Amino acid sequence: MDLFVYSDESGVFDYKHNKIFTFGGLIFIGKEQKDIATRKFLHAERCLRQFGTHSCNEELKACKITTKEKNKLFRSLNNFYKFGVIINQSKVLPNIFEDKKTKQRYLDYAYKIILKRKLIHLMDSNVINKSCIDNIRIFVDEHTTATNGRYELSEAIEQELKKGTYNYNYNTYYEPILPSVKSIELKYCNSSKIPLIRAADIVANKIYTTTLRNELHTLKNKSTMYIEILP
Repeated sequence: MDLFVYSDESGVFDYKHNKIFTFGGLIFIGKEQKDIATRKFLHAERCLRQFGTHSCNEELKACKITTKEKNKLFRSLNNFYKFGVIINQSKVLPNIFEDKKTKQRYLDYAYKIILKRKLIHLMDSNVINKSCIDNIRIFVDEHTTATNGRYELSEAIEQELKKGTYNYNYNTYYEPILPSVKSIELKYCNSSKIPLIRAADIVANKIYTTTLRNELHTLKNKSTMYIEILP
């Protein structure tokens, strides 16, 4: 069995002008579940184009559509497993923001941690059996991350999930949660071509806007949603 992960981000990682930054996404257990979600999301998009003011070729990004339209797209994902991490930027050490590399390393850390914790949550809830997972295929919205930055994120995720990590400051080794998984693949995608990347955009934006409105409890109460706050 393969796991399919689709994710996107919302906000700007800049503590001087922004309160929070979020990652959001979906995890599908097997190709059949992924394909069902794709059909449901595409149907919801078609309804917005048919009864709204959007053209056939317009990409329905969260930043371009109304709250009502975003809610309709989000509801199409009700039965699928979602995850998110909220970074409270005021609590992040200021030196993290001093250069692009340290900022990216922190974002990579946040991403791999929420992915790991969501998978642990699914295993603890008996939704998935780790011995049955063959491959993990991760799809991320493409952005301006340099090639070496993409490689570092891929390595960080594999280290966290498959190989285990070592904290030299505390002389502590953390066991991998999926040591027997065959492969972990990370691919950057154009959201205009991949419906579930657009779905992840809707999830990330929902977490972002709900947090700003102090209504995060409405999402945390959903059984298919798992959210963490960092640091």
